[in-house]
Amino acid sequence: MARKKVVGKTVKRATSTAGKIPKLKYPLKKKDFEQLYRFMVTTRFYEDKLPILYRQGKLFGGVYRGTGNEALAVGSAYALEPQDIIAPLHRDAGAHLVRGQTLKRMYCNFMGRACGPTRGRDGNVHHGDMSINIIGMISHLGTSTPLAVGAALGMRMQGHNIVTMTYIGDGGSSIGDFHEGLNFAAVRKAPFVLIIENNQFAYSTPNRLQFACESLADRAIGYGMRGMKIFGNDVIEVYQACKEAVVWARAGNGPVLIEAETMRMRGHSEHDAHEYVPKEMLEEWARKDPIAINRNYLTKHKIFIVKQLDKIDEEIRREVDEAAEWAESQPFPEPESVEEGVYYEGEIPGDRRLSWLSR
Repeated sequence: MARKKVVGKTVKRATSTAGKIPKLKYPLKKKDFEQLYRFMVTTRFYEDKLPILYRQGKLFGGVYRGTGNEALAVGSAYALEPQDIIAPLHRDAGAHLVRGQTLKRMYCNFMGRACGPTRGRDGNVHHGDMSINIIGMISHLGTSTPLAVGAALGMRMQGHNIVTMTYIGDGGSSIGDFHEGLNFAAVRKAPFVLIIENNQFAYSTPNRLQFACESLADRAIGYGMRGMKIFGNDVIEVYQACKEAVVWARAGNGPVLIEAETMRMRGHSEHDAHEYVPKEMLEEWARKDPIAINRNYLTKHKIFIVKQLDKIDEEIRREVDEAAEWAESQPFPEPESVEEGVYYEGEIPGDRRLSWLSR
């Protein structure tokens, strides 16, 4: 079991359990280990293809990749139950996949096709799907925090036992929406989990110029909520910590703030060469690649052998290529449909649309 040091209400975890056979608090079956690995590799291959399509002029909008963040996106989303709600950010493609979004629809959104989640109205990562409980990503980083808190409280008021989860980067944790959302969540004991993706840089600004506190997880103490700090490149550790947080929040104990130390191995977006990141830092984090860590875990504990994992990789690469080709063959939206979906088109219970006129 990983050593824990309690500081106030902040739980600091050992950085990794790789190399040992842990007695997991939240057990995983062989199928779960396979699923976690598949989702991470699918995310990596899916995003690796994006810059190729981008340079070919086949995508609309910028390309934001989460290379190096796969374990964090996948492990956290895997900790949720089907009824729970998630609001991923721009480096959380793995969370979309875990929740049931498909490669084909995600590529369609990047290509502006009618069959994408936004039906060609928006590009790249600005999409959600409430049929699978995914709130769309909001470009104004930090805004997802109060939104997800509101969803958690609203669903609780309706009698639903759900947890909401969203993400924020290290840079976004300094804006007003982050603080207002967390303070309100703590006061109301919202069933809510916020994950800070500590990528070491807010675009080009290093952590030392962003905040003076030793750890972003320590901010949880000030809000009166539970805080945790984890190593974000170990999908097993991420899953265990997030599962613990989700169980805690669902039981009515209030929200949880999780700081996950990780590193985006690409620039802020595809046009950013990220030359501001020291070469030694990139080399250090390259040795902490989340997929390599998981492959080592699976083979060391004899859950899978190398040949089996290689076969999975081959299957996924074919699936990714086929999905991209399929998306490219799909039609763009018809110009006549441009006004569809601007306003809610269903019936309102009790027809309360003009009830304010009689007040």
